[in-house]
Amino acid sequence: MAKRAIFEDVDTAARPETTGGVIDAARRGDRALVRVWLWVLLALLVVMIAVGGLTRLTDSGLSITEWAPLSGAIPPLSDADWQAEFDAYRAIPEYELQNKGMTLSEFQFIYWWEWGHRQLGRVIGFVWAIGFFGLLFTRSIPTGWTGRLAALGVLGGLQGAIGWWMVSSGLTGTMLDVASYRLATHLGLAFVILSLIAWYILSMSRPEAALLQARRAGDARLARWGTILVAGIFLQVVIGALVAGIDAGRGYTDWPLMAGGLTPPDMWRLEPWWRNLFENDGAVQFLHRVTGYVLFAVIVAAWLAARKGANRATGVAFMGVMHMAVLQMILGIVTVMYSAPWHLAILHQFGAVLLICLAVRARHRAKYPLPQSVRT
Repeated sequence: MAKRAIFEDVDTAARPETTGGVIDAARRGDRALVRVWLWVLLALLVVMIAVGGLTRLTDSGLSITEWAPLSGAIPPLSDADWQAEFDAYRAIPEYELQNKGMTLSEFQFIYWWEWGHRQLGRVIGFVWAIGFFGLLFTRSIPTGWTGRLAALGVLGGLQGAIGWWMVSSGLTGTMLDVASYRLATHLGLAFVILSLIAWYILSMSRPEAALLQARRAGDARLARWGTILVAGIFLQVVIGALVAGIDAGRGYTDWPLMAGGLTPPDMWRLEPWWRNLFENDGAVQFLHRVTGYVLFAVIVAAWLAARKGANRATGVAFMGVMHMAVLQMILGIVTVMYSAPWHLAILHQFGAVLLICLAVRARHRAKYPLPQSVRT
């Protein structure tokens, strides 16, 4: 065999081309397109929560007395149609016990609020279906995401069914409004869907490889704090729905006391005792206040813990939660002191939306920290 020179060029023409592994061969999808679709769903859901709150505040939720997912999309088009809807409303307890003597024009006002609420739900379902099946058909969904995105549609359908379960509670007996615990279930599920979409948007904002790499540098301790914050905010939202369900925010307008005392009078007047946590306006508002104080203390503790973390962006995310919590607490106090007018009540509800989204972002940043330089 002939000897080769030390600096002789090596012929690489015959070498086979390298091929990627299993990860490279996987279908990556169009993350940017999926993210845009999720942003549209998130925006529609935020509007839906606001419209739902206004529907409750205007006592419009019982104006449509049947659940017709398809035919209900068409509003009354003639005088006879309007009269039929009005007659159906006049047969329920809310009209007999609270709105007796209401005119047709007054009924039309509350009808349009509830119809708009339901119509927006149909729009959200349509946007989900068109987006999901369109992405599925064009193979734009990243690997492993089909089930998660399909689950959003399932939860949306369940939300519609729970909405009717809620409305049906006020159509018989002596109920003047829907059952507060059903209202809390309805709003609670809306916030679950909202939180999932926010998490998915954050995940879709970065390549899968970047998320896998970031997870190795994740802060498990701060991720646990993030989980506690999201759960605590969710609990406070559910209790807030109980407050709204029985108009408990309008009964005691002094702060920090309640009717001049640390606790409201007759806080445990109902039997059995647990009914007070759902039906006693003083007990429900007191519970909402105390939970708010505890939650704020937890948020401050999480922020202090995040300040000691290594990643600056993660600390900033937790600081954002703390700042929003301060604003939300001020909004809550002002709302109570002014007897919960609709504009303050809706602003307070929107604050809850921002707060839980910021908490979701903080948890995501803790689990998948953003890259930072040594200088940062």
